[in-house]
Amino acid sequence: MNTSDLLIKILKRLKKFRLLILLAGAGMAMLLYLYAKKTKTVYTSRASVFPLTNSSDNSSVNGTLSSILGISEAPKSFSNEAAINIIELATSRTTREAVALEKLGPEFKYKTIGEMLMRTAADKSIDDKSIKIPTDTAELKNKGGTILKSGIAAKINKNGILEINFSSTNEQLVAPVSYKIVDKISDFYKELRIGKAQRDYDFTVKKVDSMDKILDTIDKQAIYLFNTTQFVPSERIEFQIPKENLSSLKERTMRQRDVAANNREEALWRLQKQTPIISILDKPDPPFDVKESSPVFFGVMGFFLGLVLAVIIFSGGLIIKYAETELQKAIFKTPASTETIEIKTETEPPVITAS
Repeated sequence: MNTSDLLIKILKRLKKFRLLILLAGAGMAMLLYLYAKKTKTVYTSRASVFPLTNSSDNSSVNGTLSSILGISEAPKSFSNEAAINIIELATSRTTREAVALEKLGPEFKYKTIGEMLMRTAADKSIDDKSIKIPTDTAELKNKGGTILKSGIAAKINKNGILEINFSSTNEQLVAPVSYKIVDKISDFYKELRIGKAQRDYDFTVKKVDSMDKILDTIDKQAIYLFNTTQFVPSERIEFQIPKENLSSLKERTMRQRDVAANNREEALWRLQKQTPIISILDKPDPPFDVKESSPVFFGVMGFFLGLVLAVIIFSGGLIIKYAETELQKAIFKTPASTETIEIKTETEPPVITAS
């Protein structure tokens, strides 16, 4: 069977089952159309934020937004010492669970974000009591944080600005949740900065106290040496106190103590003025980015996809059989044998004529 015969047989087969092929295309078109109709529209908000801090706290490089937000041109940290990436902070489990426990406004009847996300995922209204909301706080924040995980996205754009996106199928829920996310990131960011300043201050206080104890020890040692000085009874000659080493040690310790005291005052000043603020450049308000599926487009694509699949099913047997035949010919093909033809010449008997 050559290629032209194969095509003729395929066309005859398709003509025979043309009704089934059209029904397969219509069925696939209906399935994809219903899928697109059932798929919910997703609304996405975008908030651009960056921290406002005092530039005097950092060096010329670390005082930039790149250093604060943690991009590649500078150390990925909030400050010189605290290596915490702000993207990890925005998408962390701690932040998500804290947001899930936040309560919304009166338009949502003061329900928690975790409860509203669970109702949205189950396609239930606020007044619907069929959905079971966990009464345990730990379970509620766990489930709410899990749902938030697929809806929150954070990145640093090319200008070094933090962008936070939140997606949900409930359009009314997008903006309030986005603001709560930014607020929680701001709160955690402030806690980290203030906590770092507090630890620096506590360290300098302990350093000064340690230097004071060393100075007290040196003074006590000098007093002890003075009280135990020996005299010669006859001539009243007093031995000299070996105070050279104590004097140099006390002088060196006092210099260290002065440095520690200066560091303490500087740490206290930083702690008093440590009021970081996160400012929102682009607010997560409508209009949102909308992602929806077109039922008509899905229906047309489903019709052509159904036709292709039906054609493959009904003509696949002929194609496979043709391929097997050609493969067997290619594998078991033998060269043609040369045959010798022998020609025998026979002598004719003599013709006898009667005279």
